[in-house]
This record gives sequence, C-alpha cells and structure tokens, in this order.
Amino acid sequence: MNKAVLVLVDGMRPDGMLESKNPFVSELLAHSAHSMSARTVMPSVTLPCHMSLFHSVEPSRHGITTNTYIPQVRPIKGLCENLRAHGKTCAFFYNWEELKDLSRPDSLMYANFVSGHIFGYEAANRMVTDASISFIGEYKPDFTFVYMGWTDAAGHDFGWMGPEYLHSVDESLKCVKKIAESLPEDYLLILTADHGGHARSHGSDIPEDMTIPLIMYNPALESTELENASILDIAPTTANLLGSTPDPEWEGQIRKI
Repeated sequence: MNKAVLVLVDGMRPDGMLESKNPFVSELLAHSAHSMSARTVMPSVTLPCHMSLFHSVEPSRHGITTNTYIPQVRPIKGLCENLRAHGKTCAFFYNWEELKDLSRPDSLMYANFVSGHIFGYEAANRMVTDASISFIGEYKPDFTFVYMGWTDAAGHDFGWMGPEYLHSVDESLKCVKKIAESLPEDYLLILTADHGGHARSHGSDIPEDMTIPLIMYNPALESTELENASILDIAPTTANLLGSTPDPEWEGQIRKI
C-alpha cells in the first residue's frame, strides 16, 4: 500500500458506530489496525481538531481554538504541504466550507466542495462520496481527504446517540463502504472522526466528546489494535506510508500498518 484515502465522519463516536448496527463495521475491524478509543484534542471542536489532524500538533501550537480560521503566527507545515514537497498529489472532497484552509495554496491537485448547508448534509455526503470515487478512479491521487458532515449536524439537531444520529452514522458508513469497495488494492483507507459529542453539543474534555475511532483498513490486513492512539498520529502515519518524511515539528506517532 502506497496511497491513502482519509475519510472523516464528523462527530462519529465509536460506540455510535457499533450501535448503528451497520454490518461494515465488523469488516473494518477484521481487516485493520484500529482503535475504538483514540483521543482527539481540546477544544473538541471541528476546525481545531482538523487543524491538529493535518498539522500533528495541539491547538495551543497551531492557534486555532474555534471554528474561525486565523493564520498561524508560527506556521507549521501541514500534511498536504509535506506531501506536495515530496512530489505527491492530494485531493479534497468536503461539505463544510470552513475546511478550505486546512491546506495552503498550491498543495492540492484538486478540491471539490459541496455545501451541506445548501444541499443538506444527507445529500452532500452522497455527493462527495460519488465525486471522490470518480476522481480516484480516473486520476489516482496519492492522498485523498473525504469529509462527511451529516453525523455532526444530526447530533446538534437531535442529540448524540439518538435514533436520528444513529441513522446518520449508518448512512455515512454506507458511503464509507462504497468508497472502500471502489479502491484499488494499493490504497489504505483511514477512517476517523474529529470529535464525539453528548446531548446536542461537544467541545468539552469528557470522554463522550474526546473519544474517536481510528481505523486503518485494507482487505489484505489482519486485525490489530492500536494502543494510545491519537488524532495527531494520522499525519505522520500517512506521510510515512506514502514515502515522505514527517515534518520534524509534528508530535504524533508513526503507526505501523
């Protein structure tokens, strides 16, 4: 495996995956290096968590603590800048526009944004899924990021772990399965979330907000558990898998697949 697709399902709790009863969860866990108790960062809010994922540092270092982007005072290279410097290609598919600042100019080969607020996140999830499958099939980028926002919207609208939320998790996992089944054998699928949630909110340091899944899947892999996994591990692990050198300022661990 020398290419990767990172699928992030916003606000997807690991226990929500299990309680959704989606049968693909068993397939994911049977053929992956995984943790169902990985940790995100504080504040457990969408943009800070994504910045930490792509830059492998805590929010105290990248400076983003709300869903409003501000330029870094002391810039740290993100995953896409790192891969671009090593001659790799990156593509983004997302339905929450605030994520446009996760990569710096000239680090992407392609970006596809669909507004979840305008189309509705249920439809927008399917749209980014289909668009990513088509693009990967034709251009085979080294790294692809696919963001799905429906679960977070359902959590805020109806409450985490309620029937509407679990339905959104189930439907999102169907999209993940569709992507996984379309991938050539040299791709690793990384499935994660930015944060969890409780009641109709998130952002605190309680386990319900801080615990996320981290699953690195390929049908050829055997099941292994990752210990002390963190959202910070995703950038260095991806860079290493694709043959680039992780940035020396990154704080996460390289996870062996």
